[in-house]
Amino acid sequence: MSIDTPRRAMVLAAGFGQRMRPLTDTMPKPLVKVAGKALLDHVLDRLADAGVVEAIVNVHYLGDQIVAHVGSRTRPKVVISDERDALLDTGGGVVKAMPLLGEAPFYHINSDTIWIDGVQPNLTRLAERFDAATMDALLLLAPTAGSIGYAGRGDFLMASDGRLGPRAERDIAPFVYAGAAILSPRLFDGAPAGAFSLTRLFNRAIEQSRLYGLRLDGLWMHVGTPEAIGEAEAAIAASAG
Repeated sequence: MSIDTPRRAMVLAAGFGQRMRPLTDTMPKPLVKVAGKALLDHVLDRLADAGVVEAIVNVHYLGDQIVAHVGSRTRPKVVISDERDALLDTGGGVVKAMPLLGEAPFYHINSDTIWIDGVQPNLTRLAERFDAATMDALLLLAPTAGSIGYAGRGDFLMASDGRLGPRAERDIAPFVYAGAAILSPRLFDGAPAGAFSLTRLFNRAIEQSRLYGLRLDGLWMHVGTPEAIGEAEAAIAASAG
């Protein structure tokens, strides 16, 4: 079991945010504000608090706006992985950034994921639980029921030791990926070239019993639509009250 906090992070900020229209007609989804702060800044602030010193942020859709937004940021330092010529999806984007991420395990986080921590920060809990000897990835998971703004069927089954299994096609799984993880570079050994989904590598890790999960302590908010912003802001206000 590791207590080494990753010093680098990969932040996915290249998507189109189509479900967030019309807000994303003129701005990328990571810059949409929730509780007065851009989603991307919620993520970067959380990473800084967790001890991350450098965040690699990939950009594609309206990428110039994101580059300008993070230009003066120093905590963490932001390095841009430029996908403006070709969108590489969640897996290919990380492969492109691997030379910047280095050889140690790193945080991997969606720029639009937001949650309210419990007693201990969830990124710290991930670092304490991650074990590179047995895991290629440790995913932060939220309950399918009770998470704000989420109405899907879930993603994973989780065994008592944290190992993950896939949701059967017609079933509802108890846990949904909350958009934050620690990944080992080993996960990307033999990864395909070009655009591909990270789900492909997660499935391979499941087959090798090397994909693990950690239940989020607190409340996860799926801010996927303009309507979900109000729900998230109400939850944040209630937690601060």
